[in-house]
Amino acid sequence: MHQKLEATTEYIRKKIGDFEPEVGIILGTGLGGLVDEIEIQHSLLYADIPDFPISTLEFHSGKLIFGMLSGKKLVAMQGRLHYYEGYDMKEITFPVQVMKMLGIQKLLVSNASGALNPEYRKGDLMIIHDHINMQSDNPLRGRNSESLGPRFPDMSEPYDRDLISKGMDIAKRNHLRCHQGVYVSVNGPNLETRAEYRFLRIIGADAVGMSTVPEVIVARHMSLPVFAISVLTDEGFPDTLKPVSLEEILQIAREAEPKMTQILKDLILEL
Repeated sequence: MHQKLEATTEYIRKKIGDFEPEVGIILGTGLGGLVDEIEIQHSLLYADIPDFPISTLEFHSGKLIFGMLSGKKLVAMQGRLHYYEGYDMKEITFPVQVMKMLGIQKLLVSNASGALNPEYRKGDLMIIHDHINMQSDNPLRGRNSESLGPRFPDMSEPYDRDLISKGMDIAKRNHLRCHQGVYVSVNGPNLETRAEYRFLRIIGADAVGMSTVPEVIVARHMSLPVFAISVLTDEGFPDTLKPVSLEEILQIAREAEPKMTQILKDLILEL
């Protein structure tokens, strides 16, 4: 794996020259529009990058974007990877390790998720301040690479408190409805049953999704500060649960995306 990491990083460096990103961004389902705000200098298809996994979802673009945003150099994953696509956890999180090797100092993550907290509504934003991992594997399982991080990384603060505070201040300044909450990550790809939504709420989750936690674990393994934000695209309230389609989820994500983009742009400016 370490040899693959070095080879992939070297390939990308040859393509982007002396461009060294300061910030890494992972754009979630239906949330690729932030790329329109970036002054793009380089764009690489996942399919052209050695050992880089390729998104199998038709609504994920699968591009690694290098450019400027809010005066900072960044690399953005336009299209993320999920466990339910059939990849293992090491493949899903490989791009995070690559971004770290390329020089990023902060990782910003977005996702679409379902609201569990009855005070939340679809279309709201939630800045993640903690998570519960309900996925059936861990990206750090197996032999540890001491050059990347320790065997037993601490997870007492998976999301950076200073970045959370800045993000909440930005939301208030822009009059955006934004919460702080706990995100629970499940395997997917099916949505949850009434009983499962009820269980996830009982154990302390405010929103549920199928991503983010593996990437955050690997980022923290490498001592990389993380900021994560969810667009709440549906409501998992057991007593009033209604069927929801992918089309509805993507529509809500598109409608809420400008609010998320505002927070990320302003946050990058303050880094």
